[in-house]
Amino acid sequence: MSYEHGWAAICNQASDRIPRTEYGVEGNLELLTAVTGVEITGEESREEAVRRFVQQWDYSLNWHVTVSRETILAAGGRVTDMGHAVFASDGSDFTAETSVAYPDIEEAIRLRPSEEYTFFPRRELVERFERDYAEVQRRYPGVLSTAGVYTTLFSGLIEIYGIEQLLLLMGLYEQEFKEVVESYFHWVKQFFDAFAETSVPVMMVHDDLCWTEGPVTHPRWYRETIFPYLKRLIEPVKSAGKKVIFTSDGTIDEFFGDFVELGIDMLVMEPTSDLRRFGELYGDRCGMAGGIDCRFLTSAGHVEIEQYMADLLAWGKKRNNFILASGNHLPASVPVEKALFYQQMYRKYSGR
Repeated sequence: MSYEHGWAAICNQASDRIPRTEYGVEGNLELLTAVTGVEITGEESREEAVRRFVQQWDYSLNWHVTVSRETILAAGGRVTDMGHAVFASDGSDFTAETSVAYPDIEEAIRLRPSEEYTFFPRRELVERFERDYAEVQRRYPGVLSTAGVYTTLFSGLIEIYGIEQLLLLMGLYEQEFKEVVESYFHWVKQFFDAFAETSVPVMMVHDDLCWTEGPVTHPRWYRETIFPYLKRLIEPVKSAGKKVIFTSDGTIDEFFGDFVELGIDMLVMEPTSDLRRFGELYGDRCGMAGGIDCRFLTSAGHVEIEQYMADLLAWGKKRNNFILASGNHLPASVPVEKALFYQQMYRKYSGR
């Protein structure tokens, strides 16, 4: 019934328990083995462990996207490598290497993606989404999976420039940078238009608009430069009858109302954002996913975790469109026994 629970939540319909999802467990090797019994010795065994984990923890939603930084590269674009801290328990994702796509800032501000990047044939994009979705469904049967776009707008520009140069361009070249944003919008729109023609029922739209402290610049800039384009991207998808889930990292409380006005069906947020406040203000119009802070799971004792879970899920039972998730991800820094206890508490308190 996992698929049905996830679909019910996105449609704001009642189900007999609160649905759940998790992110990033593929990097938590100890937890994967503890739950599934699979000894992870390589990529094949890791994939099998993740598949079993998703089933045993009864995911109702599988977070997945199709278009990412690799798509920018395939279109002839350049991307910045900002390095990567350790997330996976084996440290395999760490890299200290960095590179800047546009060392010359004057060249950087002249970028016009819609003039320089490839526009792919529409049928090719439709088939790509269909194949990707079919593969994810095959891997995780009985779970509501998505396809979609990671590098939607702001996140796409972060991939191209890196956060430091991005902020520099925003500050030094206000008008010219708006032209870059508009040009990127015209390029990335091809993926949303293509998705609207697919049979995939749910689109995942990812755009990291904020960091932990909140917006990176004045909210007015977002409302003038980002949100109008986001709405234009999402409109054809919604007009085609699709459900849209939007994911943004950071503390996004400032933009709760702006997200809802996009016409999305659910907002995935990190624990620094006030999920319950969002639910109280906009829960009648938009669903929400989140609720658990992985840092809390790391530091809290069992009594605290049970008290928090009981309270959160009592709140969630009143909202058909709430999906439980731990953010940001369920990393290896969370002790295995804490993660297992978290799962026990989900099973104990999630029934409606």
